[in-house]
Amino acid sequence: MSKARYLSPYDSIQAWMAGERPALPCQARSPQELASWQRRFRARLRRLLGPTPLPAPPRLAVLEESDQGDYLRRKIVFDSERYSSVSAYLLVPKGLAPGERRPGILAAHGHGRGKVDVCAVVEDEQGYREQVAPLNYDYAVGFVRRGYVVLAPDWRGFGERQSPPDWVRAGRDQCNVNYLALGYAGYHLLRLQVWDAQRSLDLLQSLPEVDGRRLGMGGLSFGGTMTTYTAALDRRIKVACISGYLSTLGDAMGTRGLGNFCGSQYMPGLRTLGEIADVACLIAPRPLVVEMGRQDTCFVIEDMQRAYQHLAQAYHAAGRPDRLVADVHEGPHAWSGRQAYPWFAKWLGPGVSP
Repeated sequence: MSKARYLSPYDSIQAWMAGERPALPCQARSPQELASWQRRFRARLRRLLGPTPLPAPPRLAVLEESDQGDYLRRKIVFDSERYSSVSAYLLVPKGLAPGERRPGILAAHGHGRGKVDVCAVVEDEQGYREQVAPLNYDYAVGFVRRGYVVLAPDWRGFGERQSPPDWVRAGRDQCNVNYLALGYAGYHLLRLQVWDAQRSLDLLQSLPEVDGRRLGMGGLSFGGTMTTYTAALDRRIKVACISGYLSTLGDAMGTRGLGNFCGSQYMPGLRTLGEIADVACLIAPRPLVVEMGRQDTCFVIEDMQRAYQHLAQAYHAAGRPDRLVADVHEGPHAWSGRQAYPWFAKWLGPGVSP
């Protein structure tokens, strides 16, 4: 019988995925087995993500402040390492008592305009209807209006941190070009994105308005990617919401997925270890809500639910199935918040009414 030939990269990777099994999927059935698996998987994941930069003093600067009625919006910048600075919005609710500390939320944006989307920074009402409302994107505002202190940074390649447009050839994805360029310096872009998220957590913990023991994170799409990996690798995040991202590599790399990945959220070597849901299993048993839209065409509901079932096994193994909840909503690829906001209030307790 003749052996099949695989000429295209697509055929090659499909054959490889069909013929090879990941080395370390989560198969834990008890809290002890889960803890042991998490130590091994997290260590291997860190090695695959590659080196990290050296930390730098943040040199925090407030560039402007805007009164938004029930909260203050401060535009800030800080350094995350010697060769990179982070632009961000810091949202602080009004009415804090002297010395009062609130939980801090890291609001992770997805593809789009960056931090301005999740903070609803638009020119007018039409801009809101066109740029924010379709994805229910302003969850940073949703959190600050529920009493949290919220930090919404631009990730590398987005918002004020975009590379010059004439640096990328027409028709090319800037995420991919950024990934390749940073590879020449020895870094994987996702590792640097998570690094910036962790330095953002450092900054939140340093603020006088924030209770650094009560930190949460949430985001849609690429923001869900950032939440998954940051919460998996940094246990300072006590509560998380992964919206419109939890899925399988098989769907992302199949013909339905249409190559549904990019340089900003590419995890090198992941399939040799496990799956996207295995990364999320590192969050267990910390409280987690997973949002899935029935009309989502970027991550389809059937695939997201398959990944969710794998994740749920980890929470059962931990003996805490009550700490994982699915928000299956009727909408498209969008933030829901229907269960996320009360979920964060339950586990972080901001001390104010929604």
